Amino acid sequence: MSTILLVEDNPHIMKINAQLLTLRGYQVLQAETAAQAREQLRWHPVDLIVLDILLPDGSGLELCRELKAQRPIPILFLTALGENQDVVEGLRAGGDDYLAKPYDLEVLVARIEARLRAAGEVRRYFGYGGLKLDLLTMTGHVNGKDIQFTQKEFTALLLLARAAERKVSQEELMEALWGPDAHAESRALWTLISRLRKKLNSQESRLEISSLRGGGYLLEQL
Repeated sequence: MSTILLVEDNPHIMKINAQLLTLRGYQVLQAETAAQAREQLRWHPVDLIVLDILLPDGSGLELCRELKAQRPIPILFLTALGENQDVVEGLRAGGDDYLAKPYDLEVLVARIEARLRAAGEVRRYFGYGGLKLDLLTMTGHVNGKDIQFTQKEFTALLLLARAAERKVSQEELMEALWGPDAHAESRALWTLISRLRKKLNSQESRLEISSLRGGGYLLEQL
């Protein structure tokens, strides 16, 4: 299942696009501002971004340049700016496609499908310290061997790996795994981390998940 991040400050357009893409089998994340988009990308693997240019806290063009410098993620501009010069600026900023409002919903879906096909394997893997995570199958590969994860195990490991030896707080992990309004106990997170440790150790990986003072965790190479 591909994950699409919608960055759109119009609630009506956001609702329609999110419902449509969910019905088509995509996992949809939402952000109304550039800051919210950065936060979503910090914790979630995303296959494609549908990005407005006119955002409350900045330009979608600048956000596109910033994100393209960090990762090879497909970006489709969906914006009210439809002049030829606007399209040229969007593509030169790093956009992979450009669709002006008003737009046909089926055209939007077709454009998204085309960009995902073109992205191919580039978006599929994330690697760290000998660990290769397959974002499509939610499996890991260490020393040529596969490791199977539950969805929450995979999400937690990916968050820790993306942090690149930076502490991830217990609160950050719990929110990403169970949502901001969930009431999961810290014991549930501890149990999940314990399972991850056993799976990494079973493949003799050179990775260790350390528990830090204050309830945080750190993934590091031995």
